[in-house]
Amino acid sequence: MKKRIVSANDLTQYDDLADQWWDPRGPFTALSWIAAKRGEMIPPAAGPGATLVDVACGGGLLHPHIQGKGYRHIGVDQSRRSLEVARAHGVDETVHTDVTKLPFDDGSVDVVVAGQCLEHFDEPYAVVAECCRILRPGGFLLLDTIADTLLARVLIVTLTENLPLPGMALKGTHDHRLFIDRIRLALVAEHHGVPLRMYGLWPRATDLIPWFFGRKGTVRMATTKSTNVMFQAAGTKLAVPGARGRA
Repeated sequence: MKKRIVSANDLTQYDDLADQWWDPRGPFTALSWIAAKRGEMIPPAAGPGATLVDVACGGGLLHPHIQGKGYRHIGVDQSRRSLEVARAHGVDETVHTDVTKLPFDDGSVDVVVAGQCLEHFDEPYAVVAECCRILRPGGFLLLDTIADTLLARVLIVTLTENLPLPGMALKGTHDHRLFIDRIRLALVAEHHGVPLRMYGLWPRATDLIPWFFGRKGTVRMATTKSTNVMFQAAGTKLAVPGARGRA
């Protein structure tokens, strides 16, 4: 039977769960699938010395999917034990900090990612503003999160957290009141110089069903037009603040 997180969206629980980040059928399994898709979207570094800041990096699930792309991978998180796991799995540098106050200079980072974390913060749009602030002009921003919709609440909270199946989030992982308003997200990012394009994420049924029966080791994520449940938002920081352009 699945365990329960003590209180909904209690971020301190990630210290207690840190030894499960890389469990192939544990509560963070779906995050590893999304991390793989995230890695596909990140372009190779433009030159030597490029940095990638991984906001709320957890146990470093992104790292194997950006190896060879030329970045110094810097993981940022509020869980000390998760950062220990991230270092053990190859993340080059880790920073324990409040993610609403990232300790990087303005325009100093080549790529910023914030994966499956905005929906866990009381001030998610402040986190987005910080991600944009530290990104250099021409740098790439990649976010993935959960939409503030009734469908997302039903699928992510009511069903996923209550199904007695492997790989599902523990009951109490999410608080639907923190799910992300896509319009507000786009407005905040554009205000800070990063126009976004958005697309949905969904596990491939041809992988997911066999995975539940132990016949596949992982599940690939597909992109969809609908952003009503899980979605990614990607954009390039404009050289001129307030200018408009394609993400």
